[in-house]
Amino acid sequence: MKRLLVFSLIFTSLLLSCEDVIDVDLPDQDTRLVVNGLIRVDETEPYVPVEISLTLSSNFFEENVPTSAESVLITYEEIEDNVVINQGSSTLAETSPGSGVYIPDPNFSSDQRIPTTTLDRDYVYTLFIRHQGRLYLAQTKYVRTVPINSVRQGTGTLFGDNETEIIVNFTDQPNVDNFYLFDFGFGEYLVTEDEFYQGQEFEFSFFYEDSFETGTVLDISVMGSDQTFYNYMDQLIEQSGDIQGPFQTPVTTVRGNVFDVTDLDNIDVLDNVDQPEVFPLGYFALVQEEKAQVTIN
Repeated sequence: MKRLLVFSLIFTSLLLSCEDVIDVDLPDQDTRLVVNGLIRVDETEPYVPVEISLTLSSNFFEENVPTSAESVLITYEEIEDNVVINQGSSTLAETSPGSGVYIPDPNFSSDQRIPTTTLDRDYVYTLFIRHQGRLYLAQTKYVRTVPINSVRQGTGTLFGDNETEIIVNFTDQPNVDNFYLFDFGFGEYLVTEDEFYQGQEFEFSFFYEDSFETGTVLDISVMGSDQTFYNYMDQLIEQSGDIQGPFQTPVTTVRGNVFDVTDLDNIDVLDNVDQPEVFPLGYFALVQEEKAQVTIN
């Protein structure tokens, strides 16, 4: 069993005296569509919990604004020898006008929910969004994960007595390259790959910067990830400083797997519209999630 210490720091520099007030001109950023398409699956449930949130990006220090689309659709296809052998679709509807949150349309003529049984097949899931006259597309496959063996509170610290150590233990799946995304709540995420612990039991410590009251229950989860999603989250965590969720306004622009395909001229190549400055933000991923809890003592 191997053990790794994982921590994050946020440095704050006080460069101005309390008496000075300085106006800082921040650069204007183009407004972009932001797609929160991270779908976390509990395979014990009968349906995939599809929920796609759409917002418009804002400038620094401002929250993203919900936005409505003309249409949102998810299709899923199983392809063998370049022939579609199984397929299905889910039409999504906004939960309430202006919310920007889309779920399988409950008023459709047929059930638009996606059964979790579809996850046993090798489907390619495609998200289509028609927004303000432009067409956006993202594709993904379902990625499984492994259960968490145990989560316990530790007594170690890194830089201060107020920190809280949480020790996570899990066993990597052997004979395959795996990538994992851990969610520790409070906008705290961590990515890890099994390059140095493939097929082994692995344990690491995660440090919260603050202490918690006795009896506080912390929810911790691990999600499956392919390498592309791993790279995206790794960049986003680094850029955001672990202080916000993966679909809030990032410190810098990190491109995900959602493409503006309005002017697509080759169906086999998604990002070939020769417009490098025309792109949305966010990500579409369909992943298994395993959960665990720890009670602070």
